[in-house]
Amino acid sequence: MPNKPYMTTKKHLLRLFCLVIIFCLPLSVFAGQALNDTSGIIPQPLSMIPSKGIFKLSALTTIQTNTADSDLRAIAQMLSDNIYRFTKLRLAIKKSGGKTHGNAIFLQLSKHDALGNEGYRLAVGDDGINLTATTPHGLFYATETLVQLLPPGFTGNTVPIAGVNITDKPRYPHRGMLLDVGRTFYPPDFVKKFIDYLAFHKMNTFHWHLTEDQGWRIEIKKYPKLTQIGAWRDGTIIGRLSDTPHRYDGVRTGGFYTQQQIRDIVAYAKQRYIEVIPEIEMPGHAQAALAAYPNLSCSGGPFEVSQLWGVRNDIYCAGNEETFTFIENVLTEVCALFPSPYIHIGGDESPKIRWTNCVKCQERMKAEGLHNEDELQSYFVNRIAKFLATKNKKIIGWDEILNSGVTPDATIMSWRGTKGGIAAAKSKHNVIMAPESMVYLDYYQGNPELEPLAIGGFTTLQKIYNYDPTPKELTPDETKYIQGAEGTLWTEYITKPAYAEYMLMPRMAALSEIMWTQPGNKNWEGFKARMEKQYKRYAVLGVNYSKSAYQVQQQASIDSAKKANVILFTNSYQPDIHYTVDGTNPVLSSAKYNGVLQVSAPYVIKAANFNTQGGQAQTSTFKSN
Repeated sequence: MPNKPYMTTKKHLLRLFCLVIIFCLPLSVFAGQALNDTSGIIPQPLSMIPSKGIFKLSALTTIQTNTADSDLRAIAQMLSDNIYRFTKLRLAIKKSGGKTHGNAIFLQLSKHDALGNEGYRLAVGDDGINLTATTPHGLFYATETLVQLLPPGFTGNTVPIAGVNITDKPRYPHRGMLLDVGRTFYPPDFVKKFIDYLAFHKMNTFHWHLTEDQGWRIEIKKYPKLTQIGAWRDGTIIGRLSDTPHRYDGVRTGGFYTQQQIRDIVAYAKQRYIEVIPEIEMPGHAQAALAAYPNLSCSGGPFEVSQLWGVRNDIYCAGNEETFTFIENVLTEVCALFPSPYIHIGGDESPKIRWTNCVKCQERMKAEGLHNEDELQSYFVNRIAKFLATKNKKIIGWDEILNSGVTPDATIMSWRGTKGGIAAAKSKHNVIMAPESMVYLDYYQGNPELEPLAIGGFTTLQKIYNYDPTPKELTPDETKYIQGAEGTLWTEYITKPAYAEYMLMPRMAALSEIMWTQPGNKNWEGFKARMEKQYKRYAVLGVNYSKSAYQVQQQASIDSAKKANVILFTNSYQPDIHYTVDGTNPVLSSAKYNGVLQVSAPYVIKAANFNTQGGQAQTSTFKSN
């Protein structure tokens, strides 16, 4: 797993918080409001044109399909279930002869559409709703959009849906999220819920990070000790890695997924048109495996499943043939469980100190004509890639696998900023962008003093929304190698499903729009307006979403005369900010923020946004030096 910086003190966190705001504040803060888009559809469609008429959805409405195709029947059933969740109306499903009959939602496959496998058309009129696509995949996304046209939390006998014509297709073919179950094991029911969240946001890839130093989570029948030993650790570090001396909770924790559970989850994802890509880390982040089979290391162990976060020095021995026999046997079982043409093999954060001092590794280097340990890792990765090719699989790896060369068909996932992705695209490798500073969802999303413990960093809703996965440094021909992007949820501190939801939402909505929507259709003010309905949908679905976007943030500049210009803003739509400068907490009758504050430094400003959806407004405190 790609590592992240570990913050050492609250003071350090707050300093980072302020610096990121100062340097990353977008121009929209100063430009005033732009488009007021209250349609509520996320991600923003390619084209959306209002039309006359209002469709009246009721218990008499039916969902009809133009074929008896089992995929369409399943899509119709999921649509019926979703409509019930939001309206409490249960719609019947039936096959139609080819045209809408009466008060109906009509799902139709058409071979004459040019919107691709994931595109669709949606038309709402007085006499019915028509959903059309070339494939069931496209129709599925059409139903997800239709659900967003429903008034969130509506109760009544008739639900009005305004007339509209929507034409839509995604910007990128790869739109994904990573869930790390190595640090925190999540039960299968939550994994399915995670997949539901992906589908709700029109994402099509579930990157399942299954092995780590802190836990091996996939049953491998040939190697039972991987789950008997490797799936469990005897404690977990308390606090941060940088907190010394280290303390541990002494609580045995862990778990794993049986092969039958994995098949069930893969089938569940397939029904929602989501590809599941497993990640089996190598050669690093392997201490849980080495605890079970220490003979695969350079030293022979013994090892324990790691109770610490961070990077471990003990990795698979590249000079030992047993290592490759083991990995090939593991991957044989993995390939049989996952129909995806891709296997993610990690390749990141692999310290070479053990290889440098290992007789077998040095002999391997000499035999293969390798000049250094980086080339030995390239040998390791390429050997595994060639094996997976015999299983009709291709590899995905973190950007470190580029260091000394990799097979041409390898896909590179760029996490250490964008440089790895740029280099890969220029070398004609397919690329998935996942830069930690932009799309890591284990980072703080609001003021650290107001947020639950996170690993560090700072990725707000606005910062993610403003990110463009296609680097400007690429030529038009090179941009075709950017396949899309992924958000990542690493779970050192995210130990409960409810906390995972808090870190995912609403930032997953911003991710969905940067992956799906054409840049010309994006608009930060419009997105904030649409999020007001999205929050209500999250509430209806029972999602423990974060309200950090309502927190007040600041951008300040102080001149040589100690005069400060302070801008207050939020990541929410039309905030109502009130503030104080006397150290007291603001209330609704406190001074209302209407523009740049001019105060003398040093200052203490306390501010709160009173236009929030539920809950008491949080007070942010800003102090000058």
